[in-house]
Amino acid sequence: MTTGPAASGTPAHAVGALAKEGLGSVLTAIVTPFDDALEVDEEAFVRLMHHLAGHGSDGFVVCGTTGEASTLTDDEHLRLIELAVQERPAGTTIIAGTGSNNTRHAVEMTERATELGVDATLSVTPYYNKPNPRGLVAHYSEIARATDKPIILYNIPARVVIDVPNDLLAELAQIDHIDYVKQANNANLAQVDGLGLYAGNDDAFLGVLELGGCGGILVASHLVGDEMKRMVNEPENRAAIDASLRDVYQAMGVTTNPIPVKAALELAGLPVGGLRLPLVPASPEERAQISEVLARHQLLSSIRPDNG
Repeated sequence: MTTGPAASGTPAHAVGALAKEGLGSVLTAIVTPFDDALEVDEEAFVRLMHHLAGHGSDGFVVCGTTGEASTLTDDEHLRLIELAVQERPAGTTIIAGTGSNNTRHAVEMTERATELGVDATLSVTPYYNKPNPRGLVAHYSEIARATDKPIILYNIPARVVIDVPNDLLAELAQIDHIDYVKQANNANLAQVDGLGLYAGNDDAFLGVLELGGCGGILVASHLVGDEMKRMVNEPENRAAIDASLRDVYQAMGVTTNPIPVKAALELAGLPVGGLRLPLVPASPEERAQISEVLARHQLLSSIRPDNG
């Protein structure tokens, strides 16, 4: 099978060059902009994607948790993937969220995303059903047969029912095309034989880089992508940069993602519209917390898409 770009024992300073040969180091889990009627705003999506590419992002996870995939129709979901592939900024990668708790649906979405020309897919652990380890192996084996592109496993026990331990991840890595893991359980943060490691939480990005991992699938990179890219390119400075960004990470977690990042983008001058129920806009108190952090970083109303 194809292994991830950062195998065990890879020096941390080498991660940037290795990850560039794969999917990239700073992968932004891009929000889905909506218009006033809460319909997908395609122009705003393309504008945001190009802005982020100019500010540190090596690629984009489209229609993931941050992209509110759970409230998109399949037609909207696939259209966003198609749009991202068609309008991708030069040199960036497109990873499509195609996971589901319904194996047949995950297979179909993975097949369609592959046909649309993505570079990889992100497949979340099945939620609610609570499959046992044999069920997870069967689930991912079916998905892997639906594509010839890399699959990123997504372990996020905070949003699903189960945690996938590292020994089971190593077993799943033996399946062809399962090449990476987005690890959103910081307690499990470790290199797994056969899988390239991506941070699933912004506050784990430094740890993954220091482990020699691939990078992160990030949210704060909507706002501080240039600084997060510096963490990849300047190993000697990454701890200090990370320390300076901790308040931004915390602000992006004042309430359920993507509520804070959509509020932050509006406050920073790049509005992306509202949220579909059951998500609701940030409260005045939450906006005040986010605004205070953005002001500290001189980000209030500072982002202009016309500036790149």
